[in-house]
Amino acid sequence: MAKAPATVVADEHEAYNAIEHELGVLLRRARALSAEMGREVHPDLEPGAYGLLIGVHDCARTRPSDLADYFGLGKATISRQLKGLEELGLVGREPDPADGRAHRLVLTEEGRQRLDGAREARRERFHALLGTWPEEDVRLLARMLGRFNGLSEIPGQAHRREHAPVDAHRATGA
Repeated sequence: MAKAPATVVADEHEAYNAIEHELGVLLRRARALSAEMGREVHPDLEPGAYGLLIGVHDCARTRPSDLADYFGLGKATISRQLKGLEELGLVGREPDPADGRAHRLVLTEEGRQRLDGAREARRERFHALLGTWPEEDVRLLARMLGRFNGLSEIPGQAHRREHAPVDAHRATGA
């Protein structure tokens, strides 16, 4: 027996409501995990600065203004958070060879070591969470998340996803 049109609409809304709910849970947990990982990098690191530190790593030798555009944040916000990262000895600046007035951001050796340690801890945590799943399911989750994230890419920023994980092993730690 065919479903009545009202039932089809209700089922469609139910699916989108479920996605909205699960994404809300995921985002809340991701923020908590990010804050936890930030504390692992350095106890004085602001929760929001952990993502910025990863951005400095992934978009190596980028200008602060490019990082602000990439994250969709104001330059003042980026400047404040970068100042904190610099004061903690995690990020440094080097002259931009293409423009002597500008500078590029780099992780310091200490920043790289601390970030690597936090990422390893995060990889271990994901492995513990997903270790009972078949590997193909983990790969599928990584592909689907990549596909979903691609929906909201800013035109001209797609090259940033070159650093995105391409397999399940990297997906649990990148």
